[in-house]
Amino acid sequence: MDVFVSREIPEPGLKKLRKRYEVQVSKKPRNLTKEELVENVAGKDALLCLLTDTIDRDVIKAGDELKVISNYAVGYDNIDVKAATERNIAVTNTPGVLTEATAELAVSLMLSAARNVVEGDKFVREDRFEGWDPTLMLGHELHEKTLGIIGMGNIGRKVAQICKGFEMDILYHSRTRKEKVEEKIGAEYTDIESLLSKADFVSLHVPLTDETEKMIGPKELEMMKEDAYLINTARGGVVDEEVLIDFLEEEKIAGAGIDVYADEPSNANPGYYDLNNVVLTPHLGSATHRAREGMATMAADNLIDVLEGRRPDHIVNPEVLDN
Repeated sequence: MDVFVSREIPEPGLKKLRKRYEVQVSKKPRNLTKEELVENVAGKDALLCLLTDTIDRDVIKAGDELKVISNYAVGYDNIDVKAATERNIAVTNTPGVLTEATAELAVSLMLSAARNVVEGDKFVREDRFEGWDPTLMLGHELHEKTLGIIGMGNIGRKVAQICKGFEMDILYHSRTRKEKVEEKIGAEYTDIESLLSKADFVSLHVPLTDETEKMIGPKELEMMKEDAYLINTARGGVVDEEVLIDFLEEEKIAGAGIDVYADEPSNANPGYYDLNNVVLTPHLGSATHRAREGMATMAADNLIDVLEGRRPDHIVNPEVLDN
């Protein structure tokens, strides 16, 4: 069996694969072009790819021997799952293992944006700090504020649990109501309009789909309070970035914390760069040693299970295994 890995991943995952198969790992310190992906998947039995790899119909067609595409990510909007299913190729992902890491980053962005952490760091480094000032960089506390969570999956639930420690009131909206979560955390289910109008912090935790693309646009941002913050650790495409930048420039909302961008794997929208009321991080949601190593191991296990005729724990298109 021949396996292609589109980029270096933590060693625990590669070690598992190398014990069983011939493994080719791209040594390029960047995302591969479409042409490079097409060239490298030809004749391979399996592909382990990243969220930043676009695995479209052409790439899938070139992988004429592929049996599995193992995505090193929770989301899989980078893969044409329909095309893979048509060719009887299993698609797998890595949910769960990065829940805590991503939730912690979401809360970090809330704190950083509301308490001017990044701007304060820059202020000190530029040697502008001349001593304590009663009115210097006043921000907002999380304590006893209202958090609105859009998408109450694993990560959304973990964010809610963490924020209960700040004695925040939790509102949420999700495709399905989570009554057990309501009982355990004390969260309140509501519609998006009510959530946006009441929340001091809005945290997004939805996948990118046709239904969620630009779900936060001008109408939704207009509903938010002027002293509210928008936090996005989900997918850049769920927010209309140009509109958000306008709202931040005009201070129609207090600020934002952004970890994901619509044009990934390209750079962030340059419109953010000169804004002092937005905190930007380079897609660090899962960037902890524990989470990334766990993702590598899970992606390898998914791939191995398919190649060895077992049902993987995390299968996106289970119908290919039922044929």
